[in-house]
Amino acid sequence: MCLLVLAWKFHPRYRLVLAGNRDEFHDRPTAPLGWWADDPRILAGRDLKAGGTWLGVARSGRFGVVTNYRDLQAPVESAPSRGHLIPRFLTGATSPKEFLDDLRGAAPRYSGFNLLVGGTRALYYFSNRGPSAPMALAPGIHALSNHLIDTPWHKVQRTRERLARVLAGADVEPEALFRMLADREPAPDDALPATGLPLEWERLVSAPFIVNERYGTRASYVLLVERNGRTVLHERRFDPSGMQTGTSRFEFKSAEVPEVWFAAEDPDEDVVADTSFDSSPE
Repeated sequence: MCLLVLAWKFHPRYRLVLAGNRDEFHDRPTAPLGWWADDPRILAGRDLKAGGTWLGVARSGRFGVVTNYRDLQAPVESAPSRGHLIPRFLTGATSPKEFLDDLRGAAPRYSGFNLLVGGTRALYYFSNRGPSAPMALAPGIHALSNHLIDTPWHKVQRTRERLARVLAGADVEPEALFRMLADREPAPDDALPATGLPLEWERLVSAPFIVNERYGTRASYVLLVERNGRTVLHERRFDPSGMQTGTSRFEFKSAEVPEVWFAAEDPDEDVVADTSFDSSPE
């Protein structure tokens, strides 16, 4: 994933609302969203080159998302695939915090990444380019691209503000979230981040939805998890011109959520607080 916004324990009906775009080179082989034949506990798309995924959920109520960290360092030689982190968490038995604590020692072996893993009670964030300790996310609206969580890149802020407006309605309509993700307007030049890319590419990837013949938005995702465990995951796939080529929708009932659904898993741990945002019309 290269852009995602989420509402964690923020909406009265949904424990999790997540919407995101996966940006990738168009010639990288990919399998569409589905239950994996070799491990039917996992619902995810699949990178057919390395075998992992960028976003996945499990019937247990676990979910995970990974984004690359754009630091333009040379790739770590013989680095393991970041996409394998998601299925490893989905099929494991440790808590999100325990999983990330165990990962910390091996994290420098990977190229730069941001990782979000959660279950029915807690959602944790970790980056091997950021603070050393995993951090629990507080209830609220958060956003992530190819830098640390809630870094105020233009497309991150704009998409987050639009999610806030969608959440203000009586219900959360998947179509409204997909319209939000379809924004192809790049950031103005004076709002571009300085990440070391050539200016032309910096402009190109500053749009929430990227259209380019070599590299762009390959798929958009909407994940809705109700407090009672009902889970719906949508995928829409696109070609290099940005035209939709396919769609998938899966629904299942995950593990029951405790009555005290907002209780912290580790109340003594550091929490990433929800930062303020302007939800006024543009």
